[in-house]
This record gives sequence, structure tokens and C-alpha cells, in this order.
Amino acid sequence: MNPRAVLRPLVAGTTWRRGVFLLLGGVLALPYAVLGVSFAQLFMTSGAPRSLVLVLLVPAATIAVVPVFLGGSRALEIAAVRGLLGVELPEPLPGRRLDRETRMRAALWIGLHLTSGALVVAALFSAVPMALAFIVAQAGMDVGISDAERFGPLDGGDSGWLSLIGVLVLVALGYIVAGLGALAASMAPVLLGPAPAERIAVLEARAARLAERNRLARELHDSVGHALTVATLQAGAAREVLDNDPEYVRRALTAIEETGRRAMDDLDHVLGLLRETGEPAVVAPQRTLSDLDRLVADTRAAGTPVSSLVRGPVDSLPPVVSREGYRIVQEGLTNAARHGRGETSLRVDVVPDALEIELVNALAEPGPGSSTAPAGGRGLVGMRERVLLLGGGMTAGAEADRWRVRVRLPVGADR
Repeated sequence: MNPRAVLRPLVAGTTWRRGVFLLLGGVLALPYAVLGVSFAQLFMTSGAPRSLVLVLLVPAATIAVVPVFLGGSRALEIAAVRGLLGVELPEPLPGRRLDRETRMRAALWIGLHLTSGALVVAALFSAVPMALAFIVAQAGMDVGISDAERFGPLDGGDSGWLSLIGVLVLVALGYIVAGLGALAASMAPVLLGPAPAERIAVLEARAARLAERNRLARELHDSVGHALTVATLQAGAAREVLDNDPEYVRRALTAIEETGRRAMDDLDHVLGLLRETGEPAVVAPQRTLSDLDRLVADTRAAGTPVSSLVRGPVDSLPPVVSREGYRIVQEGLTNAARHGRGETSLRVDVVPDALEIELVNALAEPGPGSSTAPAGGRGLVGMRERVLLLGGGMTAGAEADRWRVRVRLPVGADR
């Protein structure tokens, strides 16, 4: 047997932290002990009528028991377990009402914590001073133990045996604390861990956060991706006519500047939502299908011919449908500018129960390593995610030498 392994529980930092956790339970148990002793004295020695004592006992017991079942007490215990026992427990969800099973498990844990802590405190205030007195008596110090005093089969004159017993008591107390701490660490997930309903709520909250981050990623991809595509096409066209048509170059630079500004606004908006500063995020105005003319004009200015047909009251669409419809059209035009050739046909129809969008463009001339479908990026994936979130449908694919995207969004989607 390795002596170092045997002594490790006595000197390990985890044992000391767990001892502090147990002492904390003993401190919390003191008011209950005082209350119990006070009422025991009233029953046994006081001349007060027992009926009056019983009347006082009911509210006192209620005040003593209720905190054990409170969610705040459970949250404090979880914090203590995380900090002192080193057990990773999820933080309680704020504002969520605990079910009966969770309250009962937490109450059982608090009761065990207070009971074990009270026993440890009692041992510290009784056994430890006595053990230390036995040990220092061996060194010849007068601790008030006379030879006539008896301690079981031993008397005050058996200082050697008493010193050995004192050392054994201290060592045993160290192992008891280590064992109780290890037991508490193993039981904490069972009694303080989340109930099935809490686990489901945590997963739902995590899914909501992921969905929001995915939405922001789509916004960033569509906005900045479109701006970079337009700026790249404008810059390329301006480079070709730099010496022959300075007026065109001037218009191209102006378009690049305006597109860059709008992309920066969208970028600031998304980053403001991602930052957790505690301050209200600056919400930039979101573009909708009412801004479709500007989007089409920017695409044409970038060198991609677009024929646009809009039918129906676009301004009367629900805001979320109009916003997502704008982003879908934006991504479709970006893909057409990057992967297509010739004119792009855009049709937007507002029918009584849905918004219909269709984009058609000629596929680029096939060449070495080329593909008939838009390649790279997450444009089509992002479009499908937007459509599915609104409960709509989407088809996209090659038809002969053309690429066609059809989208149908229900107008009554309330999201």
C-alpha cells in the first residue's frame, strides 16, 4: 500500500474545500438547533401553558421549514456546490417555477447538508479540543487533566495512550470529512441536478439562441455578400473602362461607396445584437420589399441586367414576410450576378394567401471545372432556412440552360 495515497485525502485541497462546505451546513443549522433547544426548554422546564407553547411552535416551525423549499435556497446550494464541491451543475433558469419533485429533492439535500454539517461542527467543538489536549499533555503541558480522571479504560496518567488516541481522533475526523465531502459531491447531481422539465427548458433556450445566431449569420451573409459582389463587379467594370469612360468610373465608385455604407450599417446592426454589453442594441431599420426598387437598381448598376415585375400590395405584407422576402430576392440576385449571365428575370406576386417570388437567369457558359448550379457559399442554404422558418416552400434548380428559383411564403405567417 502506498503511504502517500493513504495520506492524500488528508492533505488534498478538495478535502479542505469540502470541509468548508460541511462547516457551512453546520453554521446554517445553528438557528434550527437554537430553536429546537428553546422549545425543548419551554416544554420541560418552563411554567408556560403547553397549549401556548404549541401555538407558538406552529408558526416557528413554518418559518423554519419554508426556506428549505424555496427556489432561492436551491440556487444558493447550487452555487456552494459549484464553488466548494467542484461539481458542475447548470445554473437554475431565472423566472422558472420549480415543480414539486425538484423542490422535494432540494429540500432533502438541504436537510442532509445541515445534518452532516451539524455533526462535523459538533465534532470540531468536542472531539478536536479533547484530542489536542491529549496530545499536548504528552509534552508536559498542564491542560487540567488529573491522574484521577478516567477516559474509558484509561486514566489521566496514561498520557502516552491518550496522545495516541488524540492523533487517531484527528486522523479519523479528517477521513470522515473527506468521505462525507466525496459522498456530497456524488449526490449533488442527483438531488440538485435539473429535473426533466428543466433540461427541456435549457435545450429550448439553447435552440432559441442558436436559431437567433443562425438568423444573424444569414443576415450578415446576405447583406455583406451582396455588397461585396456588387462592389467587385463595379470595380471590375470600372477598371475595364478607366481610360475611356471616366464618367462611368465615377458612377461605379459612387455605387461602391453607397453599397459599402449600407453593408456597414447592416454589419453594425448584427454586431450590436451579438455583443452582450447590457446596453440596448442600436436597431438599424430593416429593409423590406418596399426597398426592392433600390436593390434592383444597385444590381443593374453592377452590370447585371434585371427585368422586374411586381404585382400586388407589397406594402401591406406582414413585416417579417416582407423582410425575409427582401433577403431572398437579394441573395437570388447576388447568385445571378456571380454565377449567371445575361438578363435576370424577377417576379414578385402578392396573392391573397401568399407571397410568390421567382428568379430566372441564364447559366454561365460551361467551362473547365464549371458547374450548372451555383457553387460555394451558403446562399441557397440560407434561402431555404428563411423559407422553412416561415412555413413556406422553395424549389431551385437548372432547367435546360437556365437557373430558376421559386419561393412561396404564406402571408399569414406570424413569427
